[in-house]
Amino acid sequence: MELDAVSNTYARWAPVYDATFGRITQAGRRAAVRYINTRSGNVLEVGVGTGLSLEAYDRALRVTGMDYSEDMLRKARARVAKQGLSHVAGLRQMDARDLDFPDDSFDTVAAMHVVSVVPEPERVMSEIARVLRPGGQVVITNHFKHERGVWAGLARAAAPLENLLGWHSDFEMARVLQDPRLQIAVRRDLPPMGMMTFLVLEKRVN
Repeated sequence: MELDAVSNTYARWAPVYDATFGRITQAGRRAAVRYINTRSGNVLEVGVGTGLSLEAYDRALRVTGMDYSEDMLRKARARVAKQGLSHVAGLRQMDARDLDFPDDSFDTVAAMHVVSVVPEPERVMSEIARVLRPGGQVVITNHFKHERGVWAGLARAAAPLENLLGWHSDFEMARVLQDPRLQIAVRRDLPPMGMMTFLVLEKRVN
């Protein structure tokens, strides 16, 4: 999916995102933030969107959010201001393929329902690994391709509409597992009916 297509799609969805995709992805966001809240330090949320998860982070964490869509970020900034979320260190517009942060900047990176949306997800994962400190973790929730069952059929039917929907319905998990610096620490299915996957990758120390 091209970056312009992503930007245009989310410009259209921004006004209604919370009530539509926001509800569909709620279980994944809750699982990710609950896990991250057991950790400490600096957190980067890649694809922060309208900021639906920001209120739920533990106030002891220092959270930075980034997104390519200014329409989404505008809603996220309004949310932070309205709710007085002082643990949010900043919300920045940038391309996830070229993160404007130094190496080893974050203890945890969250990527919730974003890896199947961005162009060049392998490059995005490489950038995530770069800004993650050794021993740090990437917490991913996402829909990945199912080989069998009802989700497999629905994904095949939705694949031609990916630019309209704003996500790759037949996205392969292998595409986020290619960086040798990252290894699987946790993997489990999420509701409803295993549609989504909860995945934690840890950056090797050596």
